[in-house]
Amino acid sequence: MSHHHRSKARAKAAEQDTQSTRLFLLVTGALAAIALVWAAFSTVALAEDAPAAESGTFAIDESHVHAAFKVSHLGFSETIGGFDKISGSFTLDAENLSTSSVSVTIDTASVDSGWDARDEHLRGDDFFKVEEFPDMTFASTSVEPTGATTAKVTGDLTMLGQTHPVTLDVTFNQAGKHPFSGKYVAGFSATGTLDRTHWGMEYGVPAIGKDIDLMIQAEGVRAE
Repeated sequence: MSHHHRSKARAKAAEQDTQSTRLFLLVTGALAAIALVWAAFSTVALAEDAPAAESGTFAIDESHVHAAFKVSHLGFSETIGGFDKISGSFTLDAENLSTSSVSVTIDTASVDSGWDARDEHLRGDDFFKVEEFPDMTFASTSVEPTGATTAKVTGDLTMLGQTHPVTLDVTFNQAGKHPFSGKYVAGFSATGTLDRTHWGMEYGVPAIGKDIDLMIQAEGVRAE
């Protein structure tokens, strides 16, 4: 093949590669656009189709409630723990969600971070002082709906003998008859952050983080 023919072949191959690249980009862009539209549509559909909770007073199901925390450990990792004994109740007003309320009691000695020696330290005077303060409580003071299935719940958290406000971002998951028990159940998820030094828990700051991330899952069984 002559030099001229080889040059034309290379030029044609380059043009084909360019066309293939353009086609790939066009297809990829179209798929991305479809994905974004579908995600937006799905979010709206979920909000519109979310089951509405019925009013009532609910006892927290102690076998399906989790109050977990996360705190920075020297910047190397984040320690995650929670509490094994939680009780309480909440009321739901389906007609006026802002009048709903929640009250929770946590057994501080039930703290569980997955390491016995650390848990003993957490129960001691540097942290929860469980002998002097065996309970930690949260009692809501306001419920502010922020969407079809979300709300900000503000309440008084009493810990180490001090009471300060905490706001939780709450998501309503589902409500309805439990498929096994037949009882009416409502479930929620919540997140929040608090500064532990506001309650006088200052040990290890700043090496051990003062800002505590909260992660909560709860189911309640309605009183019939």
